Amino acid sequence: MTARLEADGTASPTRPRYDAILIVGFGGPEKADDVLPFLENVTRGRNVPRERLEEVAGHYHHFGGKSPFNDQVRSLIADLVPELRRHGVPLPVYWGNRNWSPTLPDAVRAMTAAGVRRALAVVLAAYSSYSSCRQYLEDVERARGEVGPDAPAVDKVRVFYNHPEFVAANADRVREALAKVPAGRRGSVPIVFTAHSIPASMAANSDYEEQLDEACRLTAEALGVARDRWALVYQSRSGRPDDPWLGPDVLDHLKVVRESGAETVVVHPIGFLTDHMEVLYDLDEEARTLCDGIGLAMVRSHAVGGHPGFVRMIRELVRERLLDTPDDERRALGRFGPAADVCPEGCCRPPSRPAARAPA
Repeated sequence: MTARLEADGTASPTRPRYDAILIVGFGGPEKADDVLPFLENVTRGRNVPRERLEEVAGHYHHFGGKSPFNDQVRSLIADLVPELRRHGVPLPVYWGNRNWSPTLPDAVRAMTAAGVRRALAVVLAAYSSYSSCRQYLEDVERARGEVGPDAPAVDKVRVFYNHPEFVAANADRVREALAKVPAGRRGSVPIVFTAHSIPASMAANSDYEEQLDEACRLTAEALGVARDRWALVYQSRSGRPDDPWLGPDVLDHLKVVRESGAETVVVHPIGFLTDHMEVLYDLDEEARTLCDGIGLAMVRSHAVGGHPGFVRMIRELVRERLLDTPDDERRALGRFGPAADVCPEGCCRPPSRPAARAPA
């Protein structure tokens, strides 16, 4: 199945160069029988041992064998279409995933059948790395090649780690978590930002770490949280034990937080856009179990997906491309300005050795 939702509004403010929007996601299984085939898709070509796949499959089966990812994307699209329509963007919205139905070839095939000539892709990843940027572009090109010469051209909106709406949405999510902290601890509770770890060799070929640190800094600044109260850590590491990946690991850091005397901690998955399986299992199960065992009260905030500001941000990113908004009029906070529409040659190269898993 390919999702296709259409806004029925009036003509856009200028004649668009695009005639469709394509939402590009990671994908996730929707029933127990899907789990192992889905994981085989994710790890294809990486020589991941069967026992490791079955171990990760157990994480999904712990939650009934269904990832919440696809339902969260459906909800996002349902909110996005009227938001686009209200702002004069009547383009149809298609959806394709990298690893599970609806797939990218399904979406490209549906756009081709509808006569779409050029689509603007919104990849559901906020940061630049091979697995969160360039690999998606490769997947889109592979899908276009599978469909054939009539497949539409596809461009991608810029990464948005420093967009004001993204930062504000993250800050709101942390505020919601802080409201659950006892009032006497609220002004001093440590905040732990988490992101998906990637191989060090992949990180060296991208701005992933720098962008994450900037997003954390901007979010903390919006909250009025001093630098000594927050930390960026990583989760969901996989791959060969002897291959270096980004750290520190969230579990190791939570032990340090407790040893420092803290009684409560707020954990915010800033590197993720939805509360999908890696957030649910790695944080709500593993991290919470650890915290319970060491006497550290953990409050986990939600990812930004579904926040009205996140939806507004996508609409703004789409409109700036439709209107050819100059760089100096595009919104971005902090030190680096808006990211480029087209990745520079050589950026986000793959790691030197295939990784077992990659961030969604």
